This record gives sequence, structure tokens and C-alpha cells, in this order.
Amino acid sequence: MILSKERDPRFITIRRGGTLTDADHRLLALWAAVCAEHVLRLFESVQPSDPRPRLAIEQIQAWARGEIKMSQSRAAGGHAMAAARELRGAARQAAFAAGQAAVVAHVAAHELGAAAYAIKAARAASPASDSEEAGRRECHWQRKQLPDAIGELVLDDQRLRNAICWSVFEP
Repeated sequence: MILSKERDPRFITIRRGGTLTDADHRLLALWAAVCAEHVLRLFESVQPSDPRPRLAIEQIQAWARGEIKMSQSRAAGGHAMAAARELRGAARQAAFAAGQAAVVAHVAAHELGAAAYAIKAARAASPASDSEEAGRRECHWQRKQLPDAIGELVLDDQRLRNAICWSVFEP
């Protein structure tokens, strides 16, 4: 569970009663895609013939460019998460990251899910003795990819939801 019981209005678009602009929603989606794409190789190295996670990332990028409808990206996210269910370890976490990224089109707050699962994938791909450090490196890398316009929002979201995101955003 990566979503809080009460929705944060900063992650609800203005037209739905929140404060999130469409431009920032698109930036959140693109950042989530970057996070998921960074670990996608961990899935593709195990399941090279399964295109679902890559397609999910491509769909959220297309949604952010205004080329497809939200429902198409959301559906691709569901398919990526289905690809994850039969796996374990880094490949599973990477597919979940792609799925979470794709559903940002539907619920912007899934941006943190994409990042958290990518960190979990990096941890799972590392030897146990380096797992925590690998997660910190991935988190640091992700933060460097944040666009300035959404940086403060995402960092605050990480602080607020860290506990329900497996504490992967610890400094």
C-alpha cells in the first residue's frame, strides 16, 4: 500500500478540487517514468520477451505528451503489474515500478510508488551486504532527476509517506 487513506490535495488536479496543475501532473508522470526506466533492465534481463513493463513506461510518457488518454496508460500499468506478480526479487520490483509509473496518469500520487519500487528493485539486485547502500544510491539518483518545479512537492511526499513506502526514502 503506497497511498495514504486520505488523499493529499496537492496530488489532485485543480479540475477535481485539488491544487495540482496539469503541467505538474505531467512532470510527476515523467519523473515516475524515469525512475521506472532506470531499473527496467532488471525485469528485461529475466523476461526479455515480455514487453508489458516497457510498454507501460512508453504509455505514461505518451500520456504526458498528450498523445493518449489516461485510461490507456492506466491499463498498461495494470498489465505491467500483472507481469510482476509471477516473479520475485529485482525483476518483480522493476515491473511494479513500471506499473506504478503508468498509473500516475490516473492518480498522481502513484509517482512515489514508481520511485519506491525502483529503490526496492535496486536493493534486490544488490548483494545483501550492499542492499541498503544500493537503495540509498538509487534514491539519491532519483532525486537528482527531479524537475525543479516538483522537487519540493516530491521530497515532502517522500517524508510524509516514507513509512508506508517501506522506509526506502531514508536519508
